[in-house]
Amino acid sequence: MSDIEIGGAKRARRTWGFDDIAIVPHRRTRDPEDVNTSWSIDAYKFDIPVIGAPMDSVMSPQTAIELGRLGGLGVLNLEGLWTRYENPTPYFEELSRKETSHARLQQIYMEPIKSELIAARLAEIREAGVIVAGSLSPKAVNEHYETVLKAGVDIFVIRGTTVSAEHVSSSGEPLNLKKFIYELDVPVIVGGVAAYTPALHLMRTGAAGVLVGFGGGAASSTRTTLGIRVPMASAVSDVAAARRDYLDESGGRYVHVIADGGLGTSGDMVKAFACGADALMLGSTLASASEAPGGGYHWGTESQHPDLPRGKRVWVGENGPLEQVLFGPAHSADGTANLIGALKRSMATTGYSDLKEFQRVDVVIAPPATSPSKEEPDPLNG
Repeated sequence: MSDIEIGGAKRARRTWGFDDIAIVPHRRTRDPEDVNTSWSIDAYKFDIPVIGAPMDSVMSPQTAIELGRLGGLGVLNLEGLWTRYENPTPYFEELSRKETSHARLQQIYMEPIKSELIAARLAEIREAGVIVAGSLSPKAVNEHYETVLKAGVDIFVIRGTTVSAEHVSSSGEPLNLKKFIYELDVPVIVGGVAAYTPALHLMRTGAAGVLVGFGGGAASSTRTTLGIRVPMASAVSDVAAARRDYLDESGGRYVHVIADGGLGTSGDMVKAFACGADALMLGSTLASASEAPGGGYHWGTESQHPDLPRGKRVWVGENGPLEQVLFGPAHSADGTANLIGALKRSMATTGYSDLKEFQRVDVVIAPPATSPSKEEPDPLNG
């Protein structure tokens, strides 16, 4: 791929975000009711390709259960308020107030994580009869993973702003992902990554799925604080290329690509699949559900860092119950409700019957959408 000269000493590759691309209908269309949105990872099958991000504003034990009931996968943040406080409700109420400062948020998260609460929260989800998933950051894995496994987790998620297969540290024994994943009896989803080479290295550790992106989405300030950002259309496509090459290298082992970040609307989600994603990890869109514990506010794990927070608490509002956010009906045209209905209609409009087929849809580079004008009519509506 050609690159661009920044100056005499630096060149850069041109990359694209979801706003820069659009999908193209083909010769065949389908009835949206004939479209299949299911996907599976390891032995677990889901009716919809939606994973609830392990963020306190998004997932509680109850919302994880509800998302599981609706056909998705809820991932509980095992370093969050639910594993720090026996009764975290007063703290959620405080964090749902506009006047609560970021310093206060950091103070609330200084309470130590308690192993007995990790076990209790995961047991609550398991008793409801849905698939159990919990998330730890790489630095917390060695301390808490045995508790997580004893509690009976079905899918283990290791999620950080940036996760590599080779972490170098002089301050302690780093997590050896290849050894760790090899010794586990449960599938592991790990990330984030945003480029071909680090994704390929993570796939070689034995991960069942790789998270693409730096998480946080609307609540992230990683670009502002660290200068790190990769537009998601290019990131997902690069990691999908690593999946394809690893499939050949490993003799047929398929690693799932999960887009995690930059998914604010149903249109963004559709384009993530077009770029090669198998599933989506959603944060802000699910944080707008009335059952979400954030009460209309959204924040990520990056925001609680005691020395260098890389996220903020943002208002996302409330779009109705979780079932309505996922399956409608939508009462506005902003792409924040009836997410699965929008995905099905896009797949049907372009003629594809399942998600794997839909990854082959044609894509064009297009300027960010604006209000239709007389000079540029909407090609689907005349």
